[in-house]
Amino acid sequence: MIAQEQSFIRKIFILATTVCIVCILIVIRLGYLQINLTQNLLKKSQHNFLRYEKVNPLRGNIIDYTGKLLATNRPVINVYWKGNGNKKLSEEQKKLLAHLKTFIPELCVTQETLEQAERKAQKIVIAQDLPFDLLSKISEQFSADCSIIIETDFARFYPYNTMASHILGYLGNLDTGWAGKMGLEKLYESSLKGKHGINQKILNSFGKHLSEKQIEQSLAGQDLTITLDLSLQKLAEMLFPAEKKGIFLLMDSRNGNLRVAVSRPNFDPNRFLEKLNQADWQVLKDNKPFLNRIYNACYPPGSIFKLVTLSAALETDIIQADKIINCKGSTKVGQRKFHCHRKTGHGPLSITESVAKSCNILFYRIARDIDVDTLANYAGRFGLGKNTNSVFNDNPGLIPTKAWKLKTKGERWWLGETLATCIGQSFLLVTPIQIARMIASIDTGYLVTPRILEESTVHYEPLNIAHSTRLFLQDTMKEVVNEGTARILANLKGFEVFAKTSTAQTSDLEKRDMGEQYLEHGWVAVNFKYKNEPTMTMVVLVENAGSAALSLMIARAFLKGYRDLTNLRTERQKKASV
Repeated sequence: MIAQEQSFIRKIFILATTVCIVCILIVIRLGYLQINLTQNLLKKSQHNFLRYEKVNPLRGNIIDYTGKLLATNRPVINVYWKGNGNKKLSEEQKKLLAHLKTFIPELCVTQETLEQAERKAQKIVIAQDLPFDLLSKISEQFSADCSIIIETDFARFYPYNTMASHILGYLGNLDTGWAGKMGLEKLYESSLKGKHGINQKILNSFGKHLSEKQIEQSLAGQDLTITLDLSLQKLAEMLFPAEKKGIFLLMDSRNGNLRVAVSRPNFDPNRFLEKLNQADWQVLKDNKPFLNRIYNACYPPGSIFKLVTLSAALETDIIQADKIINCKGSTKVGQRKFHCHRKTGHGPLSITESVAKSCNILFYRIARDIDVDTLANYAGRFGLGKNTNSVFNDNPGLIPTKAWKLKTKGERWWLGETLATCIGQSFLLVTPIQIARMIASIDTGYLVTPRILEESTVHYEPLNIAHSTRLFLQDTMKEVVNEGTARILANLKGFEVFAKTSTAQTSDLEKRDMGEQYLEHGWVAVNFKYKNEPTMTMVVLVENAGSAALSLMIARAFLKGYRDLTNLRTERQKKASV
């Protein structure tokens, strides 16, 4: 009997001990869950009934310096289907959708997606970017139905399509949303994009929407004011032949403000806001429209480089400013004859006349006595072969030296290459923006950094050229207009024009008849001043034009348009001040 009692007591003790241990473990576990995993479990529980939705901010506008919109946002009206949490679409809902399809035949979702949205009580877009007239009909017909919701969003919009596309850039749809892929849209993405807002939604166990509140307000992106002048940009875009490749740029010589920036071929940034099919994308790639030729395309400068050669020759006493050259059509260097573009010769010419008539003989004679490294040094003084320090990542181009050729070609430098370099050919490569800086510096006496943002600081460095040399270059460029290759720009009322033209070879002259791609590029670089307006620098380049004639015609037409526009603005200002 005692043994049985002891056994029973032992069993009770074991059971009580086990229960105590289990209770202790439960308490410890509950304490661990309560103390250590509170936040994690809270998040998981909230995930069952809370949803967070990003609210897209308005992207900042890009505005020209007169206040006109170049890139902005337009309202986009979308139609949404709001599910009710039912297992499937009711007959009434199916009739509603059938009626809606009479207005919008192609909904952007499938029947299966609609059924899923109905079960989960989700809101999904079923039609995007509706025109106003269609929206009015839908609002009238479906205003009383809670399943059809009409909401307004905003999309990027470029009102002038292809205009200044290389400066503005375009947007791409990334995993994180729309973002800049090129140009200012990419460079200033952080300030243009703004800040996303957050809305919190509460759902029931069936996924039905119960309430919504704003957790964080969205902030619109900052506007960007740039230096372009839309009216002048339109004029240049209209004058530049649509079928030609090349550039047109206009820069304020004093502060580097770019007023016009045309690069052809161009593109329409609006096209990238929609899905592109493979065929359209291939056409775009074949046309190669994304190269910003102003900053990134390199070209031989041709006769424009003669201004560099002339500066180096004058300052190293290879020639004197009053020297007379007798052009007989060619000159012999070593065993080879080098020809002027005028085979019969120009006869006796002064230095300024030689440049004005684009005579090569003077520069061939300079080449006999000048070192190519001296030419490279003076090219560098004019900003050639260097980045312009602009916001755009520009190409430095190429100014050849003896060391460069030995390193890259494994050969010594030859005299014949110096002759070609003196007239802007050989291995020389420059960008149009470098030429604009160089030409502007002849007027101002300093190299200015091209600016595209109105708020940016003006940066410049002194031009390391003697004042007398710079004045001589100005006289030479004036002679180019009065008596030389740019006579078409002379006698424009109210203008003072200084210019240099260039026909830059792209291949051997014997290939000229083999196709347009072998023709020369046509340059014209101009400093001009109209009445009391600031001095402007204009550069026009037409690829494979065969000569500078087309570039000169574009330049002349632009100067006339510039005059008309300036006079119109002056008249408006006078009327506004009265």
